[in-house]
Amino acid sequence: MRAGIELRLKPGWHTYWRYPGDAGVPPRFDFAGTQNAQTVDVLWPAPQRIREQGLLAIGYARDVIWPLEIVPKDRQRPVTLRLKLHYAICETLCVPAEARADLVLNALSSSHDGALAVAQARLPQKRTLGDNANFAVRSVRREEMPRPRVVVDIAAPADADVALFAEGPSADWALPVPVPVDGAPAGLRRFAFDLEGAPAGESYQGQRITVTAVAGERAIEVAAEIQ
Repeated sequence: MRAGIELRLKPGWHTYWRYPGDAGVPPRFDFAGTQNAQTVDVLWPAPQRIREQGLLAIGYARDVIWPLEIVPKDRQRPVTLRLKLHYAICETLCVPAEARADLVLNALSSSHDGALAVAQARLPQKRTLGDNANFAVRSVRREEMPRPRVVVDIAAPADADVALFAEGPSADWALPVPVPVDGAPAGLRRFAFDLEGAPAGESYQGQRITVTAVAGERAIEVAAEIQ
């Protein structure tokens, strides 16, 4: 079964992605009390870069729908979703907020199916590192000079505004937001971020990170191991 959580934002306001970047608080979805659901998975539409008081946050500066994928325990019975959502919305200041909602789901179609399809189309598509497509993450590697950093080369249409986001193996990693740098081979874009943000006692060596590239309405997600 499919559903969605819609957050409507007034002009000038924004909220955050699952990894908020240099600042912010990611939304927390609590489905405790939901009936007849084996799993409820929240899917994350592609985010954007947001300048916030000199920092670079990651999130949404327009209305957003998080699609939900629900696996019922008993497919012959409806699912009753019970949601408690903790999130933050920001303009010049950030405001913590909480929302609650109940929804009974069955197998029937809905007037919201079109909006859910649009949100689904904004989800980053999982791709393989080194893919030869015209929008692809071609390489992810570690460099030690001039300072330890991760360098990512991306193929993208020449006229596309490309953004890149990086996440660690778990939520306690706080990787810097990748920034464009010079030196990419012809036809590619290059991004880099310093080897910072690992939890105390952890090393990047052998860790698997996730990079998400966004170009206009297209987005891809690639997993890569740092050597």
